[in-house]
Amino acid sequence: MKELIIDLNGKGLRIGIVLSRFNRDIGDGLLSACKEELIKLGVDSDDITLATVPGALETPLILAQMAFSEKYDALIALGAIVRGETYHFEVVANESARGIAEVQADSGVPIANAVLTTEDDEQAIARMSIKGAEAAQVAIEMANLLRQL
Repeated sequence: MKELIIDLNGKGLRIGIVLSRFNRDIGDGLLSACKEELIKLGVDSDDITLATVPGALETPLILAQMAFSEKYDALIALGAIVRGETYHFEVVANESARGIAEVQADSGVPIANAVLTTEDDEQAIARMSIKGAEAAQVAIEMANLLRQL
């Protein structure tokens, strides 16, 4: 049996990041942790492109543009959807996730989804550093896995 290795070497990879500006403080925390981890894993800062969008529902459109441009080895979606008092939370969370998954499936470009969906700001703040770093790891691992295939 041939087993494909887990490769977290980001050297030479081109990474695109789409950051939702809604819940900006949480998004900035995700971005900081993500960028730090990308660089730690060998991605050159010049090979990281950041696009910001107003909210999570706009994220899939920009991810699609980036994915189909053939300029990126992997993409990362960052943002936070925090439950409010209305049904809007479910709509935004579900449609954002569906759109991100659809772009990945249609384009063949891996997308690490670190758009947090939490009950409150405290949960999002507690997760932002971990999830930002994990998104960087997922993007690199998946880009390298596709290269092995």
